[in-house]
Amino acid sequence: QVQLVESGGGLVQAGGSLRLSCAASARTIRTYTMGWFRQAPGEEREFVAAISWSGSITEYADSVKGRFTISRDGDKNTVYLQMDSLKPEDTAAYYCAAERAFVVPTTALAYDYWGQGTQVTVSS
Repeated sequence: QVQLVESGGGLVQAGGSLRLSCAASARTIRTYTMGWFRQAPGEEREFVAAISWSGSITEYADSVKGRFTISRDGDKNTVYLQMDSLKPEDTAAYYCAAERAFVVPTTALAYDYWGQGTQVTVSS
């Protein structure tokens, strides 16, 4: 069983930055593809970014390309989402997800393990 715990959310002004962290409970997470999703009230959960187990492949939603960066630290069993140039439309609960796969899925259904989420609020 893999447990994921997100942190780093908060309130920030438009144009500001936040770094989200996702700490995994197991060292085996090193072989997992990791993803970040977000969900605003009344909206469906949407893909934000994902990174392969090796870190060599990354995928981003068009809405965050050039502003967000996903990375991972195998020694710390942690995945990060650096969010720059934040916009009010980035406001949502952000969720970390894990999937033992060699591909980099961009759909929520492909991921087996989820964290509880961390809230990001961007004020205008």
